[in-house]
Amino acid sequence: MSLPKMLSLGMLVTLVAAQLACADRYHPDSEDRRAGVTFNSNPAEMTAEYWTEEAQAAIRARRARLRGTAAEHTARNVVMFLGDGMSVTTLAAARTLLGQRQGRPGEEFQLAFEAFPTVGLTKTYCVDTQIADSACSATAYLCGAKANRGTLGLTAAVPRRDCAAATEPSAHLDSIAAWALADGRDAGIVTTTRVTHASPAAAYARAANRNWENDGSVRSNNQDPNICRDIAHQLVHSYPGNQFKVILGGGRREFIPTTSIDEEGTAGRRTDGRNLIEEWKIDKISRNATYQYVWNRSQLASAAQNTPEYLLGLFEGSHLQYNLQADAATEPTLSELTEVAIRSLSRNEKGFFLFVEGGRIDHAHHANRPQLALDETLEMSAAVARAAELLSEDDSLIVVTADHAHVMTLNGYSPRGTDILGPSNDRDEAGVPYMTLSYSNGPGFRSHHNGTRPDVTTETNFPSLTWRSHVDVPLSSETHGGEDVAVFARGPQHAMFTGLYEQSQLPHLMAYAACIGPGLHACSAAPRHFSAMPLLTIIFFLYKLLK
Repeated sequence: MSLPKMLSLGMLVTLVAAQLACADRYHPDSEDRRAGVTFNSNPAEMTAEYWTEEAQAAIRARRARLRGTAAEHTARNVVMFLGDGMSVTTLAAARTLLGQRQGRPGEEFQLAFEAFPTVGLTKTYCVDTQIADSACSATAYLCGAKANRGTLGLTAAVPRRDCAAATEPSAHLDSIAAWALADGRDAGIVTTTRVTHASPAAAYARAANRNWENDGSVRSNNQDPNICRDIAHQLVHSYPGNQFKVILGGGRREFIPTTSIDEEGTAGRRTDGRNLIEEWKIDKISRNATYQYVWNRSQLASAAQNTPEYLLGLFEGSHLQYNLQADAATEPTLSELTEVAIRSLSRNEKGFFLFVEGGRIDHAHHANRPQLALDETLEMSAAVARAAELLSEDDSLIVVTADHAHVMTLNGYSPRGTDILGPSNDRDEAGVPYMTLSYSNGPGFRSHHNGTRPDVTTETNFPSLTWRSHVDVPLSSETHGGEDVAVFARGPQHAMFTGLYEQSQLPHLMAYAACIGPGLHACSAAPRHFSAMPLLTIIFFLYKLLK
């Protein structure tokens, strides 16, 4: 082949790789949002200060209301569990499935975190969108400020894909993970998605586009990756990600070049020729720190026997497999990942912050596959239960929540104990069955015939794991829902998490309980004051007794 043809082929491969690098089949990166819609927002919402003061005012109000909360009850450790897309409907259906798997009706059952003493609700909208994506919501619950859709670790002054605006220091936000590190504690992330995906990325990255997971994806938006570093690069080379003691999840492809194949045959997506896994190792060597990179379950188990100072585990080229489809020989469970992370981080006597995400709940919903979504929810419940066993309620705060909802509905008038994954015992007006769990939109649409819906229960793959429930509106990927999501809390200052509030209050509330970061802290709360008359009365009686 001639040199010009070889160069042309190489450019084509690089271009295709760049386009693939920016693709996300669950969250299409489309600039066409039926433009023309405007919103009357308070300009102050563009700043971090607005959301910080909003949260601090709420903390002051809660603290005044909860006068009986002892100041000494503070959190040494904070673990935040995030069920991506774990709507209230998902919780109700998952607990029912849990019970039915044990031969019971199911509705009466309870997920592990549903037994926590405090429950609240958060509002999930973002500054520019009525219904959140996982990036602007992650910025809220990890960095304490609401942001624009598709952006990470930046204030709403930064529009999506605006690299220049993202370089402005005043737009930069710090996460609660950074607050913990600044206090001398350790930090880490665990996820069933790519570690560069939107939810975990907000713990360490600042990006004007959530899809900038590698340098090729930055270039695909005609931006310079040397000015706006990709998310994987930030995790390895920038603070606070380069200080994380534990990084466990998927996404090897974002760290290796297009010329490389990972341990399981997935091609890399980096167009800069760099291997960030090797660069992560070199960084730890330069610090004289012990470290280990693992890519399968047996290696993780081995590392857990003698945990190094720094642990990087990337168990898939992209996201981890769904629990029900995973190879147990190579894929660790979320509970196992959580336990390894907690045991590793617990070596710091000052404490730690750990973010744990059950990220594939969201993906299953996007695909209209409720069985997978509910099972992933049960996996997260099991991980929360394990964390609660490992950590004392006296000094460890555990918070469980979701970033946004989905459009799955639990409907019909079925008798108690009806299979939650099956059809309702009701029928539509044409006598056709419909599913107890169905979606308002997504890829599960079936064409109607003569105005009548098809009977989905007669399909040859019903009800397999990959079968899709039916929908009303055909879309390539089901959308998020805009309703409030639940918050469950256990441990020091858990009562502060009650009520209905902005999602951006969550990191401020966790920081309050742990006495880290900016703002009010539980450890500096004013002691309760006794009124003068009862105190004088006590002194008088003591005087009489001693006399």
